[in-house]
Amino acid sequence: MAPRHYARDMTVGRPNILFLYADQHRADVLGSAGDEVVVTPTLDRLASTGLRCSGAWAESPVCQPSRASVLTGRYPTDHGILGNFNGDCSPDWATFPKALQAAGYETATIGKTHFSAWPMGPNGPVDAAPPADEWIAGFGFDHVVEEFDRYVHVGKQQTPYMRFLADHDALEPYRDEVAARFRIGDRHWEAVTSPLPQELDLTSFLAAEAERWLDRRSGEQPWFLQLSFVQPHVPLMGDPVWAAHYADAEIERTAPTVPEPDNEAWSAHLALLRGHSHSELLTDEYVLAGARQYYAMVSLIDQKIGELLDLLERRGELDNTLIVYAADHGEMLGDHGLMAKMNFYRSSVRIPLIIRPPAGVAPVVHDGPVQAFDAVATMLDAAGTDLEGSSARSLMPLLDGEESHRDAAVSMIRMRPTMPTWIAVTDGRHRLTFDADTGEAAELFDLESDPDETTNLASRASEEHVEALRALALATIT
Repeated sequence: MAPRHYARDMTVGRPNILFLYADQHRADVLGSAGDEVVVTPTLDRLASTGLRCSGAWAESPVCQPSRASVLTGRYPTDHGILGNFNGDCSPDWATFPKALQAAGYETATIGKTHFSAWPMGPNGPVDAAPPADEWIAGFGFDHVVEEFDRYVHVGKQQTPYMRFLADHDALEPYRDEVAARFRIGDRHWEAVTSPLPQELDLTSFLAAEAERWLDRRSGEQPWFLQLSFVQPHVPLMGDPVWAAHYADAEIERTAPTVPEPDNEAWSAHLALLRGHSHSELLTDEYVLAGARQYYAMVSLIDQKIGELLDLLERRGELDNTLIVYAADHGEMLGDHGLMAKMNFYRSSVRIPLIIRPPAGVAPVVHDGPVQAFDAVATMLDAAGTDLEGSSARSLMPLLDGEESHRDAAVSMIRMRPTMPTWIAVTDGRHRLTFDADTGEAAELFDLESDPDETTNLASRASEEHVEALRALALATIT
């Protein structure tokens, strides 16, 4: 099957677009990426009939700025949100769902948006009751089902999923388990099997909402559906079926070395992350237990995507649907003595990114630098439109046989307004992290000879090499 450029093939027409977006799914926990333990047949099938970008980077290794970048096709230094809950976006901004609406698409978002601080931060629409459908709709969505994350479910807000569990007399046992592992506490990273049956899991609920929307809609206009899974984000809580599957699985703990930073401020940043991770608890046994639940969550996502694709096939829509799978960032899972994200190690900054054009193509794997928001440009390319002010680039030419895409990928973060802004850049061979204000290098790794990022070369490299990478980063984002 020869590659085809569907965006410019007028015999195909404008496809439907299914954007599958996971929360905290690291790039290597995928069968098609070489993981022989995880069960992801649906995602592997998409990769085998499309494009898999093994070098895709999130624009930020933390939820809100990453999601705001995907929404707008802009880098965090452009839209101004560089950390969770220390900035907010506006419905007045140009967004890719608005561009799709203007192109004649019916649009829907089901699951987690979190491109704004709401509902857990102080800067959102405080007068709007969750899920604030009308406000989220202002970003370009005709239909909204919002689920922020599972920590919200222990509070006073009422979300669609909480009402669903209450209707099934299952809310309280679920809330008890989440509350016991609430964020920041010393049980934050503790593994547990969900007390709920698989059919009541949040992933199952969101997939069912997506199926309901597809079944209810009518008309001839093309559709765009963003199905944003809340998992495999912590709590590390898999459903009982998949948790049982992985109960005895041996999952290798990768990248155990803790590199030495060459910058006092970056050292302080990593110390903050170690405190957040409760690094003193991260024994091999502890991390393995968490990894098993993490894998269980990934496999349930894959299962539910498979069921959704079966529905599209029954409806006769699968071969006219562009399918994109991505995540907002990765998960450390104990690598370098850390959990979560908020750094530029490969487990945190890299994401799985799969583009499956309508009817599929011969498989393509691209190892070079790619930005997560390039998936947005690809979707808009297929729809025959674009996004004002976007820095994203369509990945469709890679399906036409082009071998290069970007010279570099860039990611950035500022944990708090009073803390430094950190920028990381990769040219595919090296990764440099530096202070955006001072230009001082904090980390430099040769990803070819040192893929586990164990030896920091920042103090050993020539100033010319560091400056070249720094200049590449600044040229990329300006």
